[in-house]
Amino acid sequence: MQDRVTVSLARGIADVRLNRPDKLNALDGAMFEALVETGRRLGAERGLRAVVLSGEGRAFCAGLDVASFTGGGGGRSLFEREAGSPANFAQRAAWVWTELPVPVIAAIHGVAYGGGLQIALAADIRFVAPDARLSVMEIKWGLIPDMSGSQTLRRLVRLDVAKELTYTGRVLSGSEAAALGLATHVSDTPREAALELAREIAARSPSAIRAGKQLLDASALVDLETGLRLEERLQSGLFGTPNQVESVRANVEKRDPRFSDPD
Repeated sequence: MQDRVTVSLARGIADVRLNRPDKLNALDGAMFEALVETGRRLGAERGLRAVVLSGEGRAFCAGLDVASFTGGGGGRSLFEREAGSPANFAQRAAWVWTELPVPVIAAIHGVAYGGGLQIALAADIRFVAPDARLSVMEIKWGLIPDMSGSQTLRRLVRLDVAKELTYTGRVLSGSEAAALGLATHVSDTPREAALELAREIAARSPSAIRAGKQLLDASALVDLETGLRLEERLQSGLFGTPNQVESVRANVEKRDPRFSDPD
């Protein structure tokens, strides 16, 4: 069986690709396993600076491969709890990208339906092709989003918009998705644009980038005082560190910075 997810790592950027193109990268048991394991491995990669998440072939991900789960038997239960994470096994395939300490950029082309969309929503930033098709499609099967989409969708769009998309399963173009806030940028070449942004991020202080992700992710979950105290603590922890000093020196000396990997 070919690997369900491929990873190439260069200059701190992980190029992660869902790799089941004959099935539009639909999610079977092996794909769930590969997504969770890939996220875990990257989380332990000390030199990681950014991740680009995309799909091979004609689509990002067509969602759950229902046929592969009929009949039961074999593989893990999708509802099995994951140690060290608030998510169960199915949720972790998407949520693991929020747990990475570095920015994750999704590049969406073709379709991103159901679970495929939920994986993309767990990224920090999304580039989408104008003619891509996106849908919170679970209602078609009499279900609700169950791969962390209830958390990520609500943080990106207004509540009424989240409800409409969840109630109807309406298919959006990439352009409409961006207008609603589901995508960050529209691009005719989303993967190339995502890689370009990843290179820009990788050239910044990795310590500040990680602190920025931690701070902004927490801002949606904590009260005002806690958020301000976290901002203060993270900023205080950056002042005078080697990477912060190197940022200043590189700017003053008009040269490319030479950062060290965070501990």
